[in-house]
Amino acid sequence: MTSSAPRRAAVLGHPVAHSLSPTLHRAAYAALGLDGWQYDAVDVTEEQLPGFVRGLDEAWAGLSLTMPLKQTVLPLLDHVEPLAEVVGAVNTVLVQGRTLVGANTDVHGIVAALDLGGPVSSAAVLGAGATASSTLAALAQLGCTSPVVYVRAVARAGALMRAAHRMGVTPVYRTLDAAAAEIGRADVVVSTLPPHAADDLAAELTQATGTLLDVAYDPRPTALSVAWAAAGGAVVGGEQMLLHQAAEQVRLMTGHPAPLAAMAAALEDKLTT
Repeated sequence: MTSSAPRRAAVLGHPVAHSLSPTLHRAAYAALGLDGWQYDAVDVTEEQLPGFVRGLDEAWAGLSLTMPLKQTVLPLLDHVEPLAEVVGAVNTVLVQGRTLVGANTDVHGIVAALDLGGPVSSAAVLGAGATASSTLAALAQLGCTSPVVYVRAVARAGALMRAAHRMGVTPVYRTLDAAAAEIGRADVVVSTLPPHAADDLAAELTQATGTLLDVAYDPRPTALSVAWAAAGGAVVGGEQMLLHQAAEQVRLMTGHPAPLAAMAAALEDKLTT
């Protein structure tokens, strides 16, 4: 639904000061001529989230959510879109009158960032959090329903396992200490680990033949991206996932196709200054 009346939106998380979402959304509003639209970053903890959500009114277009709120928000919503429900993670809240709708644009962001142009035969995922769940859904869309997932402790990956079951995908789970010797043979590798968490793995990597998407983008490039490229693989920066998931949020919140070129230019400028 397109609306020209000024609206508010924000990215919530804890911490959130580092977020690049304001750069992306503000660039989109400027390019679309949405005068008066506001987009801010608001530090909100899991404990504070219910109160913040209760305070939303029709002046709000929506919210972007980062960690640790992507699962905490689920019981606070009136409706959760099927993809977000099966993934078990909401990174987008749409305010539609008095109704709050949860959506997931991370899956779109991963698929669009990889931009492979064909099906994926083999894949590896590093990590077991909310972004890993979105990655499983993205890989399923790309044709790979049995990726190998590398986690710190298989016994602690229960939430990801339940999400995989809901999706109808059948990952193989292994510990991270096996990843360096194995992931180089995969067509696609997606690291959902926090910044620097893959640095030790990067130091051990010797072979890479496929495409790596490292969702971390600070530092840029990451140690894993540098090692992957040096070992012969192709690299997609995590900022590309960020760009495409934000573009889908802009479309959902404003009703306008996202001005991708303007958003990409603003993001690149922010990352290089």
